[in-house]
Amino acid sequence: MAIISDIQEEEEASPPQQPAAAAPVPAAVDVDLEVLEKVLERKGGALPFLHAAIDVAHKRSDLFRDPSAVSKVTAMASACRAQVEAEERKARDAKRKAEELERKAAAEKERAVKAAAAEKVTAVAEEKGAGGSGEKDGSKEVEKEESKAKKPNAGNGLDLEKYSWTQQLPEVNLSVPVPEGTKSRFVVCEIKKDHLKVGLKGQPPIIDGDLHKPVKVDDCFWSIEDGKYLSILLTKHNQMEWWKSVIKGDPEVDTQRVEPESSKLSDLDPETRQTVEKMMFDQRQKQMGLPTSDEMQKDDMLKKFMAQHPEMDFSRAKIA
Repeated sequence: MAIISDIQEEEEASPPQQPAAAAPVPAAVDVDLEVLEKVLERKGGALPFLHAAIDVAHKRSDLFRDPSAVSKVTAMASACRAQVEAEERKARDAKRKAEELERKAAAEKERAVKAAAAEKVTAVAEEKGAGGSGEKDGSKEVEKEESKAKKPNAGNGLDLEKYSWTQQLPEVNLSVPVPEGTKSRFVVCEIKKDHLKVGLKGQPPIIDGDLHKPVKVDDCFWSIEDGKYLSILLTKHNQMEWWKSVIKGDPEVDTQRVEPESSKLSDLDPETRQTVEKMMFDQRQKQMGLPTSDEMQKDDMLKKFMAQHPEMDFSRAKIA
């Protein structure tokens, strides 16, 4: 075959080697590797190179007279593939972890700026006496009801005793502490559309309950991070709503105080982005006891109608 002759040509072209007894083994290996690398480069790919190597092994040795030869070669190839997958998975996990830390830092910074702005607006509204006593009583009731929900952590989720979680509109991320050195074969993680079960084999479940909302099972996955905690990603079925909790019955987060990531708004289509921005505006308005965008639109329509019909009596109409 042409490929065999190429290998032979490369071997003939290489400098003559010293007898095995006189030359160290590492030096001989280096020369062989250089020859093989040259053949690989000339053949333009790994498959033609492997084809040639197998053909040489067949014609110059008794390798394939052994019935188990094929399975041994396959095992070597499988081991190489497993190593590649492990390296790719490690790189993906490192990238995702770095992005998550970056998102949390940006969200915390933006939250501090918005909180300062909200306090300033609230102070101005109080000075102007915005809202009557009835409105104040109503806002107190709302605040009392919302006080049952907890303030979200930096990732719009909660830090609980057994696990912590964060969320964006499309997904929820859980971090479950496990004993250091835990291997994947010891983990029990069952993700269903409406249920989640997490724990270690032979021990009571750490998490076992119905999910707050359905998830896309095929787009969910888990992994062990640093051998210290279990990282679980849940992809929401409805990616336009915030979760109050991961498991029904667990402590709930105050969704009126979550903060979408500004860096991600630019990735949304115009219609979805407009909806998210409207949600953010209405949340801030409710927190400050001010009218929402829908209420403001109704008031504007009424005022416009009154201006177009001055002959009508609007003395009983209530205008904010």
